[in-house]
Amino acid sequence: MTDTDLLFTPAVKAAALIRAKKLSPVEYVDAVLTAADKANARLNCFRVLMHEEARRDARAAEEAVTKGKPLGPLHGVPISIKDLVDVKGVPTRHGSAIYADNPPAAADDILVQRLRAAGAIIFAKASTPEFGVKGLTDGPSFGVTRNPWNLERTPGGSSGGGAAAVAAGVGPLSLATDGAGSTRGPASCSGLVGLKATLGAVPYDTTRDAFGNNIYAGPLSRTITDAAVMHDVLKGPTEKDPWTLSGGVQHPLSPKLAGQDLSGVRIGYIELTANPRVAADVRSNTRAALAAWEAMGAGVEEVTETIDWIEYEGRVLYQANFAVFCAQYLPKWQNQMDPVTLAFMERGAKFTLADFRNAQFARTALFRKIQSLFERYDFLVTPTNSRTALDVTHDAANDEVLVDGVKCGITRQGWTSYQYPFNLTGHPALALPSGFGADGLPTSVQIVGRWGHETDVLRLGALLEAARPWAQHRPPSA
Repeated sequence: MTDTDLLFTPAVKAAALIRAKKLSPVEYVDAVLTAADKANARLNCFRVLMHEEARRDARAAEEAVTKGKPLGPLHGVPISIKDLVDVKGVPTRHGSAIYADNPPAAADDILVQRLRAAGAIIFAKASTPEFGVKGLTDGPSFGVTRNPWNLERTPGGSSGGGAAAVAAGVGPLSLATDGAGSTRGPASCSGLVGLKATLGAVPYDTTRDAFGNNIYAGPLSRTITDAAVMHDVLKGPTEKDPWTLSGGVQHPLSPKLAGQDLSGVRIGYIELTANPRVAADVRSNTRAALAAWEAMGAGVEEVTETIDWIEYEGRVLYQANFAVFCAQYLPKWQNQMDPVTLAFMERGAKFTLADFRNAQFARTALFRKIQSLFERYDFLVTPTNSRTALDVTHDAANDEVLVDGVKCGITRQGWTSYQYPFNLTGHPALALPSGFGADGLPTSVQIVGRWGHETDVLRLGALLEAARPWAQHRPPSA
């Protein structure tokens, strides 16, 4: 196959070819690194490219194949890691000038350890905005990361570097994180699959608030199967994440999803959350996805009851967190920090303790409301974003999002409002492509499932992927 075809080969297929000795890990990694050098000049998607380390690991992977050693499910597969997650021997810069001169990490994060144990080859650290603060990927310390579908648009954030890379065929997988939609938003913008697992399914050992956590790590991929395999590698308990110790139960596939007859499946469709509008092309493509499931026998109905999506309370939790966490940096670094970080800090500092506690109470109320919906439905389905990718010049702190020409509030209100609620409730949520918008950019649909039912969510996504294939599409700049 050509190098281009190789670059767009799914991870599970590449791993199978490697196991069958039909693909050399060394040649595979060389092709990815060559593509990464070219893509980074155009997309600015990587902070670090690990040429020597990746080639060393590729040689070891090839030797393991030759000697007949046991091989993991991702053996020889190149994967990039978001630059909020430690990779041994490489600086973790957190998208910030504050950590521009950070020393190399002393050890791999637990998730990187699990990926390596599965045979993956870590080849890059992917760009992220400062501390993953926003839904676009840019910053004073590294510039602008661009979307391969249109270089004037964002790949989303905060896992935008990994999303741009995978969409451009530079590695079939990237490890993303999601604190308010930061995996699903980039998946939506970039034509990818992005999974936010159930709270406790995948450890997040480095979160500052382990007990109040709403941050998740997971895969960005071009196919459902690749996402499922990577999730399987990442999941499982650790001693540092209390949610994983007892809360990470993964249920087996529900029998009614085993085949292609979905007659017993009930889907609740939510067209709007805290956002006032959804773009006509996004609505049309979402309804086409629903129609595909209906054609398989699923029952679909619109959820019409009033739901308090706690937009204000979610803002309190989010911005107050940055106000407290980043206060330590202001005396020395204020003039070099992202203006969006500073704006969120300023707003967050104005909230009171009562505001914060009431927001925590509201989080519980939202969880219970979503749980009540799952008494009637097997899945909830929404758009992932209200419109296609924003312009790279969009100011996430102040600019209102235009949806079909109408101002709809800043990003969390008018664009990404479907995502953050499920960070707060902990339910698994999967973003996958639903088609193209009128501007030629990808649109996306989000599937939300019951706690611990990632397998069901992935299965419903796989059935849509089979009915409405997407992975054959490639960005014009790839």
